[in-house]
Amino acid sequence: MLAFILRRLIQAVIVMVTVAFISFMLFQYVGDPVVFMLGQDATPEQVRELRASLGLDQPFIVQFWHFLANAAQGEFGLSLRQGAKVSRLIAERFPATLELALVAAFLALLVGVPMGVYAALKRGSFTSQVFMTLSLLGVSLPTFLIGILLILVFSVTLGWFPSFGRGQVTQLGWWSTGLLTAKGWHHITLPAITLAIFQLTLIMRLVRAEMLEVLRTDYIKFARARGLTTRAIHFGHALKNTLVPVMTITGLQLGGLIAFAIITETVFQWPGMGLLFIQAVTFADIPVMAAYLCLIALIFVVINLVVDLLYFVVDPRLHVGKGGGH
Repeated sequence: MLAFILRRLIQAVIVMVTVAFISFMLFQYVGDPVVFMLGQDATPEQVRELRASLGLDQPFIVQFWHFLANAAQGEFGLSLRQGAKVSRLIAERFPATLELALVAAFLALLVGVPMGVYAALKRGSFTSQVFMTLSLLGVSLPTFLIGILLILVFSVTLGWFPSFGRGQVTQLGWWSTGLLTAKGWHHITLPAITLAIFQLTLIMRLVRAEMLEVLRTDYIKFARARGLTTRAIHFGHALKNTLVPVMTITGLQLGGLIAFAIITETVFQWPGMGLLFIQAVTFADIPVMAAYLCLIALIFVVINLVVDLLYFVVDPRLHVGKGGGH
């Protein structure tokens, strides 16, 4: 167990150092931060002084080491666009993105799993065919188009939901949440549905495929031969084994929801990290871009590490050592 954890931790460190190096290279090849901070009219003396104060006149290896040390402490300098600490900007935007991703993941599971089970158990029915057709649309339509259509129907035409913003939020220490207010839920509904549709269709098709595979296994046939009820076979045995890979995929997709919420946040002007990243790209705000890349990589690494550890706990075959005889 200890060796398994150490291997995964070493791999995680290698991934994070690689992403940090890529992020650091942004400072070398995507514009000069000194020019952005001083402008085109700066004198050579001002440029030299600022480069020295920022440590940009030091060798490449020294700069990268300082970057790693600061990144490990969550420090990425000042935003070139807003002039504020990047760590503060990320801390302000992260709650909005995380809440949006969690609500979207919950909606995807809440709707996708029952639809997948129904499509597997009633795969020849008309409703099952409708579900499969809708899943193809959900996979095929771009996220921005889904968001625009939802805004057109439910905001512009019907006026049921707001089309932008986060609504009223409540401060819990440094964490801001909109899930404790009615207006917060009102504002998060359309963005969460937009972000959840692709994950919902993916989960539905995965549950259907896994459920059909499990229903063909020998132990399901043995359960039928023992005289178990259809409900017990479908929901007590088949569904339980179907959900193992589904939960794994959902856990990994949570990182994807956080990372790829950029389009949804842009369409709905949701004040999260994705919108901050788009604004940073527009302005070539390199510190914010580097911090975003490192944070997203950290989220993926942590989720993958947790999934690997859960696999180790669930699957006894991983406990067998190389020299073990059992």
